[in-house]
Amino acid sequence: MATPNPVFDQEKADARSATKGFQGSDRSRAYERYLLTRVIHAMAPRQYAVVLWDGFRIEPSHGSSIATVHIHSRLALKNLLRQGDVGFGDAFSTGEITVEGDLIGFLIEVYQTPEPKGIFKVVKRIQQRSPRANTPAGSRENIHHHYDIGNDFYKLWLDREMQYTCAYFPEDAMEIEAAQQAKMDHICRKLQLRPGDRVAEAGCGWGGLARHMALHYGAIVSSWNVSAEQVRYATDRAKSEGYDDRVNYVLDDYRNIKGEYDAFVSVGMLEHVGCDHYPDLGDVVDRCLTAEGRGLIHTIGRNRPRLMNAWIEKRIFPGAYPPTLGEMMDIFEPHRFSILDVENLRLHYAKTLEAWLSRFDASQHQVTQQFDENFTRAWRLYLAGSQAAFLSGALQLFQVVFTRERNNTLAASRTHLYS
Repeated sequence: MATPNPVFDQEKADARSATKGFQGSDRSRAYERYLLTRVIHAMAPRQYAVVLWDGFRIEPSHGSSIATVHIHSRLALKNLLRQGDVGFGDAFSTGEITVEGDLIGFLIEVYQTPEPKGIFKVVKRIQQRSPRANTPAGSRENIHHHYDIGNDFYKLWLDREMQYTCAYFPEDAMEIEAAQQAKMDHICRKLQLRPGDRVAEAGCGWGGLARHMALHYGAIVSSWNVSAEQVRYATDRAKSEGYDDRVNYVLDDYRNIKGEYDAFVSVGMLEHVGCDHYPDLGDVVDRCLTAEGRGLIHTIGRNRPRLMNAWIEKRIFPGAYPPTLGEMMDIFEPHRFSILDVENLRLHYAKTLEAWLSRFDASQHQVTQQFDENFTRAWRLYLAGSQAAFLSGALQLFQVVFTRERNNTLAASRTHLYS
């Protein structure tokens, strides 16, 4: 005979009481309420409430509620319990789950949930999915899914230079426009760029960093990217503004970089490479970097190995994987590159996402006109969830500067970074 459990017996009684008066399909079933209660209690401590379509409510485990999660249908609950992050993200996108109150605060609480144990650990493992392949063909498909959805969309909420990576806020009150310029200067100073330096860039975005290196530091830049929309935008702008003799945007995979260069830079691209291909990237850098060349890789990362949020990887960023510093060493160690500097800009990315989300919210009507309400809700969740991930420490932002081990022409101090 099973041992009585007074806690869950009381939960069942509360569930029956909360749904009294609901009939048929309008009333949540006892096992649904029980399973949801078990899952939510396993995530304690938490400061949010959960409410089902029939009014059954699970209160915060401590303090007052910062948010209330409304689950509006049986299907949304079923998918949430079976699919975890994917089920939540899909239901949020369709409006079958809504969050009343502080969305980012709620998401921070979710990211800070203790590691699941027992049966919940097994369920979480089943819900996880591996990132899609980043072979040359897979990379093109993955990048097309995210970056080729329309330049007009990104113009609505990015800065003037279309920088879609972490900004740098040396002054707290900086606007996003100035902070993105500061980010590009910070990178150029770390690379110690000089007029005439040849630079290879892997993943150019809409061309802003290459443009900055050429116009403000006198570099000659070749940038590789597999996003046709981004390369077209960057190339057209270079021609119309008259610096296409100094910047060449190449529609091709980073694995096909050719030539000899004084500096190598990659900003926001490593997340799309995949750990299996880090040795390939290291081979590319080794092949193209001069004896005294400098390199910088700027990437979202983690403090320990963990897959990207399953919903983001499935719906928003296919093939994405944020590496740890240890995993990144598979780029550097085989060719004995020396690490010169590591900086973590985690909180700078949280501020960047705060600015993006504010601009996105101000443009919601235009976004919905371009796409639909499901798309708008999905991208709002993606931006808010990303901000929460950086605020909670679930994600990091690493800038790693490196050179060849035999390079002795090194700066004696870090003065050049802040002059």
